[in-house]
Amino acid sequence: MKKQYGFFIDADRCIGCFTCAMACKNQNRLEPGIKWREVHPLDEAIYPHRDRAFYSLACNHCERPCCIEACPVSAYSKREKDGVVVHDQQKCIGCKNCVRSCPFGAPEYNPELNKAEKCSLCYQRLDAGLTPACAQGCPTRALQVVELSALDDADLLHYPPGFPAAKKLNPSVRFRSPRQPRIIRRKA
Repeated sequence: MKKQYGFFIDADRCIGCFTCAMACKNQNRLEPGIKWREVHPLDEAIYPHRDRAFYSLACNHCERPCCIEACPVSAYSKREKDGVVVHDQQKCIGCKNCVRSCPFGAPEYNPELNKAEKCSLCYQRLDAGLTPACAQGCPTRALQVVELSALDDADLLHYPPGFPAAKKLNPSVRFRSPRQPRIIRRKA
């Protein structure tokens, strides 16, 4: 089996602090308004409790990425050694095919540059033996970068409620759902 890096998102630990998103913006020096990672509060229909729960989402570095198929100039490639999907902005012609084709909304169109862009899983940091900025910045370890074949937890979900079930693409992300709150009452 080929090595495939992906994200492990522990919604039980995520406090919605946006540190992962800010670390990504700082690492990649993103223009204002451009986000490669977003923190989404779970809809009340999914998690109907007073406390909130979140998913921190970015590119899922899919096993079969639709952005590669949609790009007419081969600006996307998938690295053999770790499965990271890389976008070459020099090749990008700004046609937005990738933006329209991704069911996860990962590629963003940058109107200043007239090009698409997306999370690179900080492959330069991975190559240097470092943790991607988003995972390194997470104060609760709710966001981790993992080698998917090393994950061995039957409680993890591939397609939790609220996340597109794009099974054909096989996104490289796994989730732990938030715990249901418990009511604890004092004995009278």
